[in-house]
Amino acid sequence: MTNFARFKKRFYFIAAGYFRFFANFSLQKWQPRIIAITGSVGKTTMLHLLEQQLDKKAHYSHDANSAFGIAFDILGLRGVTGSRARWFYLLLAAPIRAIFFRHHERFYVVEIDGERPHEAEFLASWLKPEVTLWISLGRSHAVQFESQITSGDFENIDKAICHEFAMLPQYTTKRIFIDSDSPLMVKAIEKITAKHAIRAETVKCSKSELRRYQVRPSSTEFTFAKNTFVFAAPFSRDLSIQLSMLIHLCEYLNMQPNSDFSYMPLPPGRNSFFEGRKGLKIIDSSYNAHLISLRAILEMFRSIRASHKWLIIGDMVEQGSIESEEHIALAAEIAKVKPEQVILLGRRTKKYTAPLLKEQNIPVFTTEDPREALEFIEKRSTGVEILLFKGSQYLEWIIEKLLKNPEDADKLPRREPAAVRRREKRGLY
Repeated sequence: MTNFARFKKRFYFIAAGYFRFFANFSLQKWQPRIIAITGSVGKTTMLHLLEQQLDKKAHYSHDANSAFGIAFDILGLRGVTGSRARWFYLLLAAPIRAIFFRHHERFYVVEIDGERPHEAEFLASWLKPEVTLWISLGRSHAVQFESQITSGDFENIDKAICHEFAMLPQYTTKRIFIDSDSPLMVKAIEKITAKHAIRAETVKCSKSELRRYQVRPSSTEFTFAKNTFVFAAPFSRDLSIQLSMLIHLCEYLNMQPNSDFSYMPLPPGRNSFFEGRKGLKIIDSSYNAHLISLRAILEMFRSIRASHKWLIIGDMVEQGSIESEEHIALAAEIAKVKPEQVILLGRRTKKYTAPLLKEQNIPVFTTEDPREALEFIEKRSTGVEILLFKGSQYLEWIIEKLLKNPEDADKLPRREPAAVRRREKRGLY
């Protein structure tokens, strides 16, 4: 790591500490019961589940899960949205907002990312949540943790990422909810309990609590022992861990869990269903792509009864030195679906994933240009296909061009001005 890179990482927390200092004044005046959500994937969906459950009893950290974003959210400030000059406004506004502003809701439901080393600890040691929901563990943002491997702090990426997320349980005061099917999670909690004598009680949730699972292109039903949850979108079986945590959290809060989530607004790019032109059916899961989320969404797609399944998958980015390993593993997951057609976008899927699929005689089209992928779909599809989009490489632009109802474009991810400018720079209008 260069000296500049070290300085940049150090400066990040110095600057974030400035806003945390003033945000803490607002937080102390507010004194909410804090429910923290953390994990590699699925955090935003969990936040939306809790929003449907708690409604106006809580304030929710929508679009704010970083050291900066959460401080801004507590101060009632909108963060930086493309304008560097806005930093000067925020620097001046934070002390003033700290004096005059506070939220009033009983709960604060906050999404906490573990995108970079020490960020989860930075937030956990400050917020000290009453409840932590640790919903998943995978190799998201793996490239950020490679320096901890080369320095000898951890044996591998998995342990480095696990340690980062475990900072939330370490600072939790009452209840910790974890996925008991994750050995690393269980071991991390055991280690924390032995070393720090934490007061919080750990509740182990499991996907095995799910009794019945039914998924269609436009709906999903999850049945547990005493609860059935209904959604108006296709969700993977893995959502059962969030629903299990919701059930146990409601027990802790002395509430009855909601059952009808058919009106829950979906975060853009997370399993949204759209009608496409010519009768095409589109599932948009293009917000992000890591192997843990790809495996879940592909398992869901495999469970849908349909004869003409197409996969449009972009590169998994920010994987660093393990990108070849992850994209090779992706090929095996794709093969399980037995898709009629696979379209891969990006140099990584082209190099590592496509050759393995071709060996299994799975039809594959590879490109690094979203326009070529769109042209392929428009020329080769007949209208009976169901298309699943997952990953990076401007997939949201392709979906927009295929929508039956143009107004649905507002429900796609990456609508902010900076993302629009990036697409336009690539000639994607």
